[in-house]
Amino acid sequence: MVVVMQAGASEEQIQNVIDHLVSLGFDIHRSTGVSQTVLGAVGVRPDFDPRDIELLTGVREVVRITQPYKLASRAFRPEGTIVKLPRGVCIGGAEVMVAAGPCAVESAEQINLIAARVARAGARLLRGGAFKPRSSPYSFQGLGEQGLRLLRAAGERYNLVVVSEVMDPSQIVSMLPYVDVLQVGARNMQNYHLLRALGVVDKPVLLKRGMSATIEEWLLSAEYVMSGGNYNVVLCERGIRTFETSTRNTLDIAAIPVIKKLSHLPILADPSHGTGRRDKVAPMARAAVAAGADGLLLEVHNDPEHALSDGAQSLHFEQFEQLMAELRMIAPAVGRSIAA
Repeated sequence: MVVVMQAGASEEQIQNVIDHLVSLGFDIHRSTGVSQTVLGAVGVRPDFDPRDIELLTGVREVVRITQPYKLASRAFRPEGTIVKLPRGVCIGGAEVMVAAGPCAVESAEQINLIAARVARAGARLLRGGAFKPRSSPYSFQGLGEQGLRLLRAAGERYNLVVVSEVMDPSQIVSMLPYVDVLQVGARNMQNYHLLRALGVVDKPVLLKRGMSATIEEWLLSAEYVMSGGNYNVVLCERGIRTFETSTRNTLDIAAIPVIKKLSHLPILADPSHGTGRRDKVAPMARAAVAAGADGLLLEVHNDPEHALSDGAQSLHFEQFEQLMAELRMIAPAVGRSIAA
């Protein structure tokens, strides 16, 4: 349930409500907005009467949340969440943020060349894999910590926020000095051990949708992270597995407005994995921004035909630059903007 405090409620009144809820056996998660405080009370109390809380001084209303996800629900933060990153980057605000880079870091020359071009075109985040979960054990698995060092150096050089995938709880500590955002890939969306570990980390989490996950299952995965105290979660629609074989996955554009209604969390779209074909990336990226996405996650490579990972879905520099120019025309139509 959510307890909405009155605008201007004193700290003493808020604490009194928190103490009362704790005495009833609830775990409390506090969210302080511009004008009021919202308390998320998580717990199982079928015999609970919300009128007991409504009568407490300073309480405006009590809302029972029927969805299984409580903290990820729109009711917890009706105004929406803006996730603040280093270098003045914010996801969920008026500006559509673009993260671009290779599927995998291959060398210092490669990542620096790509970082320079995507930054010049308007990307604010640099994405790149150092640990790669591949379907085949014989495929390139990434450079590991060396890749993280190269990624961090390129981010520093070109003023880009660094995003990279974490695959296992044991990798978190070693990744913290190098990355600004920890990405959870589709295969790990329901790795609850990993999600719980990320819940106590002071770094934003980019949570990709599992390839066969429903929206409710996806939001419940976000709930695992948030229940640990880390509310800086960004969702990412990256396509789901359907019966269609013309594309690698089916990018669920409809998930964007659905998430906007159900949850306060910002959402990105990944048309690179969503289609698996570079000739389909730009049309789906344009559609995602028009549908209300807070940002895009795009794969860009200096030589896609010889990339060690996912070259077929990686954009050439010229394609990325053209797409950014197109997005600058689309974004204002939906009340957004793209970095110059």
